Amino acid sequence: MVDLIEYERGAQVAVSPRGLSRFRSMPVSKIISALFRDPRHFQITALSTLVLLGAFYYAFGLPLWHVLSCVGSTVATQFVGDKITGRRFDARSPLISALSITLLLRTGSIWLSLAAGIIAIGSKYVVRWRGKHIFNPANVALVILALAFDSAWVSPGQWGAAPWLAIALFGVGGAVTKKASRWDVSLAFLASYAALVLARALWLGDPLSIPVHQLQSGALLVFAFFMISDPKTTPNARLARVIYAALVAIVGFTIQFALFKSAGVIFALVLTAPLVPFFDNLFPASRYYWPNQIRKPVSQSPVAQPEGVSHDTVQT
Repeated sequence: MVDLIEYERGAQVAVSPRGLSRFRSMPVSKIISALFRDPRHFQITALSTLVLLGAFYYAFGLPLWHVLSCVGSTVATQFVGDKITGRRFDARSPLISALSITLLLRTGSIWLSLAAGIIAIGSKYVVRWRGKHIFNPANVALVILALAFDSAWVSPGQWGAAPWLAIALFGVGGAVTKKASRWDVSLAFLASYAALVLARALWLGDPLSIPVHQLQSGALLVFAFFMISDPKTTPNARLARVIYAALVAIVGFTIQFALFKSAGVIFALVLTAPLVPFFDNLFPASRYYWPNQIRKPVSQSPVAQPEGVSHDTVQT
């Protein structure tokens, strides 16, 4: 069972499974508050809701086998990877990756659904720089499968552009990124992308309703608040994150409107991800840790960091 975290007078305290009995006497409101101190719980709740909406409200034809395959393969790969590297298993991060893949990947093959989870989590262990994985797991899996197989594709248009959905995603996504201290990435990306599509509309003489409609895209907002905002694959410094988000918007805009790829921002994130170590070196700042991770001393050399996956629970 994954340890819970409790904050007492600003101090971070790990609660072992044996100590969970303490929570039985706590009011429900305090238990919920303790759980949602970790931004991953916000993400899981929001993404699960979107999956349910996609399956039952929007009638995407989202089969149960696709959902279970993505979730099962990501969690299983994480379990195996943690066993190999000696880390404590934590299902939250792979579950977020699985739900993100489920929302955007479309395929008629259960094997590709399974492969998506394996590629996503496997990339965290294989492609690394100084203890930090380079690519957003869900993002790299989507791009590899979409490019390698005709029977797999990214479907950004399925969410439509309903104003109520845009408002809901903006509100929920804003809460998630604020909790993870990455609201600056999402807002910088959306502001940059909005400026580009508005400029394009003015240049072409299009009515402003066209760029407004484009900015209400559910898939665009899912990307902005649940993919590019991943605190483990974005630059550590705020200024670097703002610059990086603008760069992703520019590359994604170019791919979408110059190369006519509707999932331009999805491809842009993979192309720009290798630049994150460069930004981290150019703008030094402390690395982000999930609330249940042990902070390393500031003076510790990056080379001395323990091997494994830095975005999961640190072995104690």
